[in-house]
Amino acid sequence: MDDPAQLSEYGKILLIALVGILLVCATILLAKTLSPKHPNPEKLSTYECGEESLGSSWVQINSRFYVIALVFLLFDVELIFVFPWATVFGSRDLAMADARWGWFTLVEMGIFLGILLIGLLYVWKRGDISWIKPKHQTPKVSVGIPLQAYDMLNEKVYHVRQYVPQDTVVMEEESKDNVGKVHVKPSLGFKPKFKKSN
Repeated sequence: MDDPAQLSEYGKILLIALVGILLVCATILLAKTLSPKHPNPEKLSTYECGEESLGSSWVQINSRFYVIALVFLLFDVELIFVFPWATVFGSRDLAMADARWGWFTLVEMGIFLGILLIGLLYVWKRGDISWIKPKHQTPKVSVGIPLQAYDMLNEKVYHVRQYVPQDTVVMEEESKDNVGKVHVKPSLGFKPKFKKSN
């Protein structure tokens, strides 16, 4: 606590954090006051990252997304501790006070980075950071039907008849020009059917 340089380095970090918070708050306040406000149902609808939220939220997501994100966060947060260490390690006054200070801090950071490296090797060895593509396999079910029966069904040519709805009236004209031609009169839509009362 006697060294004002150590406090001033953390003071710089505090100052950067305060300026960052001030800039974010000022940007949000300016956007709130200056932006035009024309709400409509499309603007007020919910969305996720620019995508409309359609369908069920119960979607299967590969858990490796979370594992890789957590490993990244672990190393990202631990890396933050290297910057203050480098600032203190580079202090000429501490190195001049005791020659062993430089070696102590170097060994200390070596142990810290070694622990991180062991963690990375552990995660790597387990295969948690390697992305595994799913193997698409055709499911095989043991049934008593021979494979030749499936081949016969697949190779057979089926005659497909033209679809004619039941509520359409088929009229065949008997004129000499239109012999054999079928004209379909479309229905007018829903036609209710009532039961006859006795």
